[in-house]
Amino acid sequence: MDIELILLSIGLICIILSFFIGKSTRKSEEEIENVSISLHQETNQLKKRLRAVEEELMIGAAPVTNGQQQQQQQQQRKQKPVHEIIINQILSLKAQGYSVPEIAKRSSLSNEEVIDVLKSRGVAL
Repeated sequence: MDIELILLSIGLICIILSFFIGKSTRKSEEEIENVSISLHQETNQLKKRLRAVEEELMIGAAPVTNGQQQQQQQQQRKQKPVHEIIINQILSLKAQGYSVPEIAKRSSLSNEEVIDVLKSRGVAL
């Protein structure tokens, strides 16, 4: 009989405590949600400011000639390696019979970059 009373009293205490603990976790969840929303808003504001600064820089830049553009594109290709997944995609598309411009469009690369990848892997054009 004593064990039953002890277990019953422990159960009642746990039920009462669960009401108080539940409220504090709800407050914590609300605070986390508010912080998340404010962080998202601040990130969006920073992106807008960054776009504005980029536009200002582009307006102030001198016009680039075709020769300079080609040189810049070649330098960017040399500096930025193509990821292995993209290379596999290019090889697969070439094996399926797609042309270089179609492969370039599907892989978001320039025709020259696609040609460079195919040549580096020994694929005949």
